[in-house]
Amino acid sequence: MRRQPQVISFPDDPLSAFDEVVDVRSPSEFAEDHVSGAINLPVLDDAERARVGTIYKQVSPFEARKVGAALVSRNIAGHLEAHFAGKEREYRPLVYCWRGGQRSGSLALILAEIGWGVALVEGGYKAYRAKALATIGEKAAALSCIVLNGYTGAGKTLLLRELGALGEQVLDLESLASHKGSVFGGNPGSPQPSQKRFESLLYDRMRTFTADRPVYLEAESAKIGRINLPNPLWQRMKVAPVIEIVSPLAARAAYLTADYGEWLGDGLRIARTLDRLKGFHSGQAIAAWKAMAERGEWEPLVARLLAEHYDRRYSVGGNGHFQAPVVSLDLPAHDAGEVRRCALAIASHGRLLARGLAAATPVFE
Repeated sequence: MRRQPQVISFPDDPLSAFDEVVDVRSPSEFAEDHVSGAINLPVLDDAERARVGTIYKQVSPFEARKVGAALVSRNIAGHLEAHFAGKEREYRPLVYCWRGGQRSGSLALILAEIGWGVALVEGGYKAYRAKALATIGEKAAALSCIVLNGYTGAGKTLLLRELGALGEQVLDLESLASHKGSVFGGNPGSPQPSQKRFESLLYDRMRTFTADRPVYLEAESAKIGRINLPNPLWQRMKVAPVIEIVSPLAARAAYLTADYGEWLGDGLRIARTLDRLKGFHSGQAIAAWKAMAERGEWEPLVARLLAEHYDRRYSVGGNGHFQAPVVSLDLPAHDAGEVRRCALAIASHGRLLARGLAAATPVFE
């Protein structure tokens, strides 16, 4: 009997069940989003896929299938001679395409004929994405979330990293979105992922969380740069208990000056970004800030932007987006010792909040 590929639903942890996850879609499809850890072995590249699609629409499906079959066969032969040549008999790949149809089926059938225990994702990438979004929604509703809030530069990201180092469950949305969440938040060396890719990264993180421990995350708007937070998560964040981080202006300015170091020296980008604040401030104020940037007065400039722009437009307590803080913790400086001390205090309060044992009135430390 001829061996056939096994057709399965997308597994929770494919890389623990299979030796390799193979995405046979075109490079542009793969770049937009893919199963994390998958490799891309396209059976049709972008130009070939466009060519077959054009023939399908303008000539006939039959002619498109003939041309497509020749292209797919040629590409699969190349993959067999290169990527698969050194695989042992016990090799077990998981293969998927857009909908689990002809592209992935073509490769999977040949791999099965060779004798490998290949599996095919039923429904392909579309099924994977549906599962990812469903999991995000289910986890958002079930998890005990705790939001860290505080004025810009208070050190919330540093504290999330330290909480992670302490073994706590942490969801660093700014890291996943590759954006610091402010008008200056874009990372020059690391562009933001696509919306779909962000959601896949979010799924990778959230599916590992357990409901018996709190999950810490930072207060964010519904949009981080050009990335939208999934609505179930955003709604859950708005009703979650809040721990406020209180840090003095001077400490926040020093921290942000160091944290935004990639911006320093890029006068044109700074000027363009400051121009985006014209709807909020006078031309005189914008000109003064630009002059400080031209003189390289970075820390004083950051301090003025915090005091005159960010702090005036950001409310930490009960502002309609997040709950009023139930705990306020001081972070007087952003050195390693103070960050560790504050993170330990957050974890202590977080365990009580997660168990519903928090005091009814705010606590200040």
